[in-house]
Amino acid sequence: MRKRFLHAVWMLCLASAAFALDGQVYETRTVKSDILKMERRYAIYLPPGYDASDQSYPVLYLLHGSGDNHTGWVQFGQVQHIADKAVAEGKAAHMIIVMPDADTGRRGYFNDIRGDFDYEDFFFRELVPHIEKTYRVRSDRRYRAVAGLSMGGGGTLFYSLHRPDMFAAAAPLSASTGSREMEQMKTRLGDAASNVTAAQLETYFRRHNIEALLKDASKEELEQIGRIRWYISCGDDDFLYEGNSLLHVLFRKHDVAHEYRVKDGGHSWSYWRMELPLVLEFVSKSFTQY
Repeated sequence: MRKRFLHAVWMLCLASAAFALDGQVYETRTVKSDILKMERRYAIYLPPGYDASDQSYPVLYLLHGSGDNHTGWVQFGQVQHIADKAVAEGKAAHMIIVMPDADTGRRGYFNDIRGDFDYEDFFFRELVPHIEKTYRVRSDRRYRAVAGLSMGGGGTLFYSLHRPDMFAAAAPLSASTGSREMEQMKTRLGDAASNVTAAQLETYFRRHNIEALLKDASKEELEQIGRIRWYISCGDDDFLYEGNSLLHVLFRKHDVAHEYRVKDGGHSWSYWRMELPLVLEFVSKSFTQY
């Protein structure tokens, strides 16, 4: 009887230990947004051991692409499996991963040119403070990173260029790199472009054009952009390959240090799943001494 009891206790301990090696994903949590006048959804990955400790963790904001929502990285990107494996192998730091929804109400990560749906303001003024208040997150810049694919790669890129004071690392994957010409932007904006002034169009264009942002940046702003550890990756068969190549050229022109990778692949989840472990390893180096 005693042997049976001890065996049961031992098996329970083994099960508990195995469970402790796994992180947890909560697919849908919400935050109230006064800026967007609605509840906003996000998914979140909490690292192994989160509930059993009082430790604070670095955070990665992981942005989805067009056509997906906050569940994209969970369902198709296998974020829990990949993050757990990277942590278990010692290749990635224990971190919190936040996956916000940018597909409800209007699609996209930026403020609307008409000023009535300011998603970027929501991200910095409401979502980030909510995460840092609700979870045990280290709030210093050096413990905050952003990454994303396609539309989310564009969000990663421009969030980091707009607010380089916020991020230690940025990893745009297969990024949508914005409009290179004003007419191209007008086409993308559609009817919204006809309801604003020429001055508003010019201001919006320069805020969402990489070349203009780097050209307009002060010396201090360029230094801050250069302090970010950049990982840029795009498949050689990706339809966004040209924009990512030009991003690489512009960063070289302005002496912005970065890692630039072109690999076999297209605009697909198989490519982004392949890259996610490398992104986790890359941003982890920003969270630790190296």
